[in-house]
Amino acid sequence: MVRSSIAPYPAPHGKTARRLEWAFLPPHLRAWIERRCGSPVVSAISQTSGFTPGLASVLVCEDGSRHFVKAASTKAQRIFADSYREEARKLAALPPEVPAPRLLWHLDDDWVVLGIEYVAARPPHRPWQADDLDALLDALEVVADVLTPAPPELDLDTAADDFAPLLEGWPALRERRTDLGAERLAEAEALARRYAEVVGGDTVVHTDIRSDNAIIDPDGRALICDWNWPVLGAAWFDSFAALIGPRGEGIDVDAVIGRRRLLRDVDPEAFDVNLALYVGYFFTQCELPVPPTSPHIRDHQRWQGEVCWDWLAERRGWS
Repeated sequence: MVRSSIAPYPAPHGKTARRLEWAFLPPHLRAWIERRCGSPVVSAISQTSGFTPGLASVLVCEDGSRHFVKAASTKAQRIFADSYREEARKLAALPPEVPAPRLLWHLDDDWVVLGIEYVAARPPHRPWQADDLDALLDALEVVADVLTPAPPELDLDTAADDFAPLLEGWPALRERRTDLGAERLAEAEALARRYAEVVGGDTVVHTDIRSDNAIIDPDGRALICDWNWPVLGAAWFDSFAALIGPRGEGIDVDAVIGRRRLLRDVDPEAFDVNLALYVGYFFTQCELPVPPTSPHIRDHQRWQGEVCWDWLAERRGWS
């Protein structure tokens, strides 16, 4: 473990989202889902981690079976329905070797509904523990192996194109965060603007690796969830992103980098560029209004930004 100047993670683990509940789905939709499950639903366990308001529940059926179901209305929750639609498309194209719960069925109508393989698993422990982090990094190495090159049917944007909007907040950030120092901010911005030099590649990159998008099965293996917005990029990108939370909670992630095959040979400057890109994104997003369906997202983003800034400052030798 290492010391960190970062405050403890501010959001309640596993309770960051206000989600649509099973009982509030239209009766005809509940009946359709029950037919797909093959048995009436007797209880629904809402999964309140994450930061989106769509239904995400484990449905327990009369026959004892369990099913993980996501749902969002194309009228009332269009953005999230679009996200679920993309997740269904991506899950359907993932090779079976990818460590991820499988898509079993889906509906794309007035509602987008996904029936996803139920796995008896738990989220990673928070604060992060070394065993869970190793399991996640093991899984991400499998993902990189299997998904390089990317299956063409995924039809992904490149990381360079997808990440371009992450630079848009820098002018406002320079004005707002004078406490960070003008020279340091200028250096960080210059690093961030080099992102396209380092993020390219032909690997499927998940782009949203954090504790609420991974589960640990009873054998200690990690599975990667929520494949909404992958891009085509560098094989090391997700493994590096996975270190942000652990870094903020005291794990010596620089030592981890030295022993992981996707990370140990990467140019250290590439990590600094990536951290600077994250700084600009998180410190910009955390100033936006708080959505009522996700009351903790801005605290989460602010904390992530502070972790990345603290790590970047240490790596750059800013005193």
